[in-house]
Amino acid sequence: MTKKQKKVLYRIIIALTLLIGLAFAPVEGWVKLVLYLIPYLIIGYDILRKAILGIIHGEVFDENFLMAVATVGAMCLGEYQEGAAVMLFYQIGELFQSYAVGKSRKNITALMDIRPDYANIEVDGRLEQVDPDDVELGSIIVVQPGEKVPLDGVVYEGTSTLNTSALTGESVPRDIQTGDEIISGCVNLSGMIKVRTTKIFEESTVSKILDLVENSSMKKSRSENFITKFARYYTPFVCYAALALALLPPIANMIMGSGGNWGQWISRALTFLVISCPCALVISIPLSFFGGIGGASARGILVKGSTYLEILSQSKYVVFDKTGTLTKGVFQVTEIRPTGISADELLQYAAYVESYSTHPISKSLKDAYGKEIDNTKVVNVEEISGHGVSATVDGHDVHAGNLKLMTQLGIHAVDPEAAGTVIHLAVDKNYRGYILVSDVIKESAAEAIRGLKSAGVKKTIMLTGDSRKVADIVAAKLGLDEVHSELLPGDKVAKIEELLDQKDAKEKLAFVGDGINDAPVLSRADIGIAMGAMGSDAAIEAADIVLMDDDPAKIALAMKISRKTLRIVYQNIVFALAVKLVCLVLGALGIANMWVAIFADVGVMVIAVLNATRALKTKNL
Repeated sequence: MTKKQKKVLYRIIIALTLLIGLAFAPVEGWVKLVLYLIPYLIIGYDILRKAILGIIHGEVFDENFLMAVATVGAMCLGEYQEGAAVMLFYQIGELFQSYAVGKSRKNITALMDIRPDYANIEVDGRLEQVDPDDVELGSIIVVQPGEKVPLDGVVYEGTSTLNTSALTGESVPRDIQTGDEIISGCVNLSGMIKVRTTKIFEESTVSKILDLVENSSMKKSRSENFITKFARYYTPFVCYAALALALLPPIANMIMGSGGNWGQWISRALTFLVISCPCALVISIPLSFFGGIGGASARGILVKGSTYLEILSQSKYVVFDKTGTLTKGVFQVTEIRPTGISADELLQYAAYVESYSTHPISKSLKDAYGKEIDNTKVVNVEEISGHGVSATVDGHDVHAGNLKLMTQLGIHAVDPEAAGTVIHLAVDKNYRGYILVSDVIKESAAEAIRGLKSAGVKKTIMLTGDSRKVADIVAAKLGLDEVHSELLPGDKVAKIEELLDQKDAKEKLAFVGDGINDAPVLSRADIGIAMGAMGSDAAIEAADIVLMDDDPAKIALAMKISRKTLRIVYQNIVFALAVKLVCLVLGALGIANMWVAIFADVGVMVIAVLNATRALKTKNL
């Protein structure tokens, strides 16, 4: 509990104690008024102050004004206990709201703790702590056990494990070694590592995340904007309605020759004012969205604003990029089919013949071989444009490449029906088999598609620049409804435009991507979702939602969180308006007294706020 909350709690306890004591005190007249004014001012002086300042600044019609007029009026009519009780319970409701907001902020505050305080630079054999902003691109920084990784980079030296929970919501540590990419905001758990920085601090992952979180509250949902506009017109209306209720019936009675009963109608008007206070709506609706955003951030899902949480709940079409989104974006040897030699020999020939190439395919072959290559055994290396490579390896003529190369050599070979790049090998003009190198499908990709379909998504679609053969095989494995392949970045935008035109106006389309070429598509879709761990800055900047652990299965979870949040929002709107409407009618008829008004205002607000905090609970989704 904060100092401000404790201060309010102490005031509530003191005021409540005094009111209980006064309820049994045998006092009357002006003494009773003075004694009741003590707890009233203790608990309500700040509300009165805000109401007066609002009047001075021309912002009259708000909940502070309603509370001030209603309670001052009650005190003037001699309803001392009711006037003080209204102010007391209103403050109790505000305390509940403050606590709920604090609880919602907890997850986002934990996220803000990822900001590093310093970076270690080695100077003359000693570590010197400097501001992360002062570290230049390409510098070597030292991260010791227990410290936060201050900047994005590549491990230059050492091995360790990282706690990525603040970024991804996952508790399982990640093992790292020399050559691995790491992002800022993680905590180094074990060994000391040296990192070569690949981004300056203002461009680093941690800075991007903090910027997203700090600006998320600026983008309000349609529900929030509706409530804001509703309160702007509703509050003046009920004030004038209360004034009419206090004046018109007594005047009508006097014209008709009967008594005005001014006290009775003014009391009804004051009760009407207390009942009409829109606190439950004004407070609980933004709080529900704030809770949803906080709950999502705890699971490694960053939502840039409540408007995107609302749109996500309406998404019926989800379009995916392939590489880096549904697949890992890393080439690996997935199949070795030797002919006449062993698999190890085939892989050895492939690694040696490709040893001088820096192409990702070549790197994957060398990684799969996993042994040191003796370059003295490789001579006469020749790149055959569009076909492959040839070299003399340990005295043998080796050719490695595609089907065209084998045909050119007069060697019979057939491409297998598989997703990936096929490298055929011939040794001394004899066909020795092929090696398949593929972009590996993410373990959670199939689960992601199933989760979306169970969440009510009508169609899952993949857009990719890869060949039709590769795209169709990946789509079939994952159970996608539709696939469009061999697309250029501009083609992807055109395809999104086409899909947007085909869908119903009320249905939303989400696009999921990670590359810099996905940024235009992310911006064009109704809602853009980016892979945040290793996704490009442009994609993260253009997206509305960022998945910090690059797990596509989190999309279905984000949808569940958004739909739960919207359910809570609608529950609060219907509940608050229904209770207030009934109590307003009862108040105007004189059936409801000030105590009913207290429930209609503070009670409804407390119930709505408690309901709103359920948006934080995402563990069982």
